[in-house]
Amino acid sequence: HTQAAAGISGVIKMVEALQHGVMPPTLHVAEPTPQVDWATNAIALLTQAREWPATGRPRRAAVSSFGVSGTNAHVILEQAPVEQPTATATPTEAVGPLVVSAASKASLAGQAARLATFLETSENSAPLDAVAAGLVSQRTVLSERAVVVAGSRAEALAGLHGLARGESRPDAVAGSAVAPGRTVLVFPGQGSQWQGMGRELLDTSPVFAQRVGECAAALEQWVDWSLVDVLRGDVPAEMLERIEVIQPALFSVMVGLAAVWESVGVVPDAVVG
Repeated sequence: HTQAAAGISGVIKMVEALQHGVMPPTLHVAEPTPQVDWATNAIALLTQAREWPATGRPRRAAVSSFGVSGTNAHVILEQAPVEQPTATATPTEAVGPLVVSAASKASLAGQAARLATFLETSENSAPLDAVAAGLVSQRTVLSERAVVVAGSRAEALAGLHGLARGESRPDAVAGSAVAPGRTVLVFPGQGSQWQGMGRELLDTSPVFAQRVGECAAALEQWVDWSLVDVLRGDVPAEMLERIEVIQPALFSVMVGLAAVWESVGVVPDAVVG
């Protein structure tokens, strides 16, 4: 007896049936039982496989499991929605981190070399941003760590090869993990601004855009300019020289960035600046 797994084979079989559009036969049945009025009831025993054609509505099936101890379960399965093909993303030159880690410095160099080889052989199947996301979300983080900051595949390869050779590079940082401390975000002061400094995050990060929108709503009754236009670079560059513009603009960017960090699990203990 399959105990806790009782019924799971039926679930698996019906999931396959839903996917492939074929109703499987009931096994080991020579003749239907005479205890059921098959002629007048809207049920039938499948003695052989039958096509399950698409009708424009999702296929549904019920699976019953009757345990020897009297535990009964009944599950209704529904065909999954058809996946709509997504357009291939246009490659961008957005800067992103490639994070590698290992148990030793020698292993870390080997990891960097293997990642470089992967990027060299998978240019068409693995976009750089997808590789970067996978490295931070699907890999175990070990004690020796390094990050290569790259805005293109060529930059990534240069940084990874340098890391593999033990070179010191401005686009790569390596080190050993230490006991976790407290996290503090420092908001920079005037002088860190540039034209269009918020455009990319406004377009790509809903979290950032929402926080900036909240800042814009709080400011609008006090100013005669648009915070969003300033951050997108849709205003004359001279506006970034006005202290009454750049100070709230920088503050809004920092508030948005803090929200982005929080959204990915980096919650600061304090914010200063």
